[in-house]
Amino acid sequence: MPDFFDGQGFKLWGSEGLEFLFRLLCDILTVTILIRGIYIPKYRRTNVIFTFFSMNIVIFLIGFLLNKVEMTMGAAFGLFAVFSMLRFRTENISARDMTYVFIVIAVGLLVSVSRGGWQELLLISGVIILSTWLLEKGLHSGQEEVREILYERIELIHASRRQELIEDLRNRTGLDIRRVEVGEIDLLKDAARVTVYYLPQPDKPSDRL
Repeated sequence: MPDFFDGQGFKLWGSEGLEFLFRLLCDILTVTILIRGIYIPKYRRTNVIFTFFSMNIVIFLIGFLLNKVEMTMGAAFGLFAVFSMLRFRTENISARDMTYVFIVIAVGLLVSVSRGGWQELLLISGVIILSTWLLEKGLHSGQEEVREILYERIELIHASRRQELIEDLRNRTGLDIRRVEVGEIDLLKDAARVTVYYLPQPDKPSDRL
């Protein structure tokens, strides 16, 4: 058994082990700030936290282990492309959520395969966090915002009554709703989860549903 593992791994408390722990800490901290500090406060969709963190950690581990062997830059980007093309078939997922999936995959890959020192890792993580925050908080103003609500007038979710649905949601929420997407439908409870896209009112904080 000892011969089987000889030369195949690293000692946890050796230099490689400490490097692994530091990179893992940097990766998890970056994703935590992105998801818990930026994504959740804005979109309040906690059901995707498991997806974001699990995909990020798996990508990080794969990248770190493959980085121990000779791997060209083309192979690394090929691995990134495979995971970035994933689609979720069990439920509707917005373009914004897919963007965050793309980001957490990129963070896991960059942190795991970067050849630089801790300064480079912190710089990469800082740039990703800062750019995401600026796009969401600064440059995003005046554009559509998204909220998911539970809607009980299930007769209005029919495609032919879409305009009636939008008008009803506008009257009941006071939001300047531009479009809606119907998600999960529960016929037993006569309710559906509806994603609304609306323009925030100027000089007022974002509405909370």
